[in-house]
Amino acid sequence: MGATRAFSTPPLCLPGKRGPHGGTLVSRMVKDEAEKKILLGKCDVPAMELSERQLCDVELLGTGAFSPLEGFMTEDVWKVCLDTMRLPGSNLLFGLPVVLDTDRPDLQVGKTVSLNFQGQPMAVMTIESSWRPDKAYECSKSYGHTTLEHPGCRMIATERRHTYIGGKISVLATPKRVYPVETPAELFARLPGDKDVVAFQCRNPIHRAHYELFIRSLDAPNVGKDATVLVHPTCGPTQEDDIDGVVRYKTYEVLKAELNNPRVAWAYLPYSMHMAGPREAIQHMILRKNHGCTHFIVGRDMAGCKSSITGEVYAHTHLHSYRNVAAAHPPRVDQSRTDFFREDYVWYVFG
Repeated sequence: MGATRAFSTPPLCLPGKRGPHGGTLVSRMVKDEAEKKILLGKCDVPAMELSERQLCDVELLGTGAFSPLEGFMTEDVWKVCLDTMRLPGSNLLFGLPVVLDTDRPDLQVGKTVSLNFQGQPMAVMTIESSWRPDKAYECSKSYGHTTLEHPGCRMIATERRHTYIGGKISVLATPKRVYPVETPAELFARLPGDKDVVAFQCRNPIHRAHYELFIRSLDAPNVGKDATVLVHPTCGPTQEDDIDGVVRYKTYEVLKAELNNPRVAWAYLPYSMHMAGPREAIQHMILRKNHGCTHFIVGRDMAGCKSSITGEVYAHTHLHSYRNVAAAHPPRVDQSRTDFFREDYVWYVFG
């Protein structure tokens, strides 16, 4: 499906998979049935029912996709992440806060609560922190905007409740989904350990330009010989007018069958989109690093969105903004670029 494109600089062959963010792949999954019963027996408040977005976060925390996080952020971690895009203590890069919201007054510090989805216990959390966030400040830091015409701001203002709670979680189960989900450990085991692995993230149904972008990444100058590209779309909740995740999944399955290319791997991620532009691109890089990838493709308007009033694309999601973010956080990301359909794309290399 189309010829590869020449690059102006020679290839840079890099080592294989770097390992998880922070060096250790966290697992908060509890497999022993007796231990699950003990944890549920410690709960001293009624169960909290999770939303679809919250369920995605619980699953990704449990499997280690959000490594090195071991649970929902506490207030101090939330504040540092917002202000510096780092985690306190380790100073590790982290794009966006991972928080749990509630409006229940009984969910106080020291309480232990079962986190349920449709009545099924999915996790248990002991609350270490509870606070009322400044949502305007959070939106300004996360999205560069505070108006409701931005879908991320609208989500924080209208979907999230007035209180955030944080603490480590123990995950008892993961949901059964229409699309298959491989854990970071499973993908680490499946992907080649001695070659570069380029991650392609998308939240939309696959089309020809997407194909050209990810297949040509294998010839990028900073990608090693015989690399693999992992097509790893998000299939969780996103902005209101995006196409449903199950439909998106089915389009990828059709192309997967058509290509049958051994250098193209396929997997699906239950991640909830925030439409946060460059900061979310960093989040996606970390997620794919934790799944065994070495490189990540950033499009010209990745995790971008338009105003619901004017229809204009928000300026902070243009490609130069991603380069500015990368330049502000050396040496953890490096970049190589090529012209593709008259637009610049960047291959970020995990460092």
